[in-house]
Amino acid sequence: MAGTLGGRATQPGVWAEGRAPTTVGILLLISLTAFESMGVGTAMPAVVADLGGVTRYAWPFVLFLAAAVFGTAFGGRWCDARGPRLPLLAAPAVFGVGLAVAGSADAMGQLLAGRVLQGLGAGIGGVAVYVLVAEVYPTRLRPAVFGLISSAWVLPSLAGPPLAGLVTERLSWHWVFLGLLPLVGLALALVLPAVRALGPPAGVRDGRGGTGLVLAALAAALGVAGLSWAFETLDARGAAVGALALVMLVPALRRLLPGGVLAARLGIASVVAARGLVAGAFFTVGSYLPLVLTSTHGWSLAAAGTPLVVASLGWSGAAAWQGRRPELDRSAMLRTGFATIAAGQLGLLPVAAGLLPGWLAICFWGLSGLGMGLAFSAIAYLTLAHSDAADVGRHSSSAQLLDQLATASFIGLGGALLVLLVSPAVALPVLLAVVAVLAVTGAAIAGRTRVPG
Repeated sequence: MAGTLGGRATQPGVWAEGRAPTTVGILLLISLTAFESMGVGTAMPAVVADLGGVTRYAWPFVLFLAAAVFGTAFGGRWCDARGPRLPLLAAPAVFGVGLAVAGSADAMGQLLAGRVLQGLGAGIGGVAVYVLVAEVYPTRLRPAVFGLISSAWVLPSLAGPPLAGLVTERLSWHWVFLGLLPLVGLALALVLPAVRALGPPAGVRDGRGGTGLVLAALAAALGVAGLSWAFETLDARGAAVGALALVMLVPALRRLLPGGVLAARLGIASVVAARGLVAGAFFTVGSYLPLVLTSTHGWSLAAAGTPLVVASLGWSGAAAWQGRRPELDRSAMLRTGFATIAAGQLGLLPVAAGLLPGWLAICFWGLSGLGMGLAFSAIAYLTLAHSDAADVGRHSSSAQLLDQLATASFIGLGGALLVLLVSPAVALPVLLAVVAVLAVTGAAIAGRTRVPG
């Protein structure tokens, strides 16, 4: 699989002896997460209809993300202290237990417990992959690696949504979870040689933050879940829980994130801020788009996954394109990505309101997918470019933490809007307008992420 970047061979470096097992292991882990994301998102309307109703639509997503917040901070601390070997093995194992718990659920409580375990495994695994990339691949190969990571979404994007819809309609939504268990076993089998090739970590690393960092992550996770519950419980209890959630969340974020994130200070602070903005803008819409198409436009679950497929293919294609162009300015690429995401979201507004036909969602969300392929890959590169070796785990976990917190918060806001406004055709256009502001803001601050020199 040879290729050239700027006249220099680079693809052999990614697949060179010594790196090939690691590359395969990374791609398999990403593919597993992608299958879960695409399949569960498509099946979720049927899941909540069976176990809870549309007003509880947000909770399986929110608790997954809240647990991922804790898993990401814990995983970052673990990787910085001991290296990524054990986290890369533990993550798919915990994720698999979560699949089994959720897949066998006959009540909302058990489903949510399974989603918590899945989120914990996904959080640990996500930051461990970033640390692994920083250890194994030189700077010039990293755009190609991130392009390959995005390409690992192609097969799950093609097969996940329609397969999940068909399985749900013909069998049961339970098999959308249980059917992924063989992939967990395969992931563990193929990741094991990759982590063995790393060798033991070179001594104990700088694990700055220690227990305080993990406790702050737990407080942040509980704060996000509490805010989501408060959004949907508009009475004195909700107000009290919301106030307590803020008391937990605000100091936790100050502990977990680099200084200057809210002000988008030059450098890593703006990169982390961009990660939160792009996640809130993109993943929130992806979580609710199947509901738009099934409830407002009457599509089947299998058909409602089509825009997710197209968007993921756009993401993978754009990411692969940028991987062959390491010479491009990543901050300019980030601005273009945010602007493209915003354009797709604004196009979806009349579709979500039922004013335009549902098939246009395929076009508009596909456009946003292209923007995500540029923006997400640029952020991944910039995170490592702004990090010293001792800071990779901390900065990567900070970026992923804000990603998860923003996504959970805005998905929770969507659940609150469904409770308040009842009709998805009214509530979801409002949500789209809000998250489009996030994408526009991201385009505005993209220049502040530029790497000096």
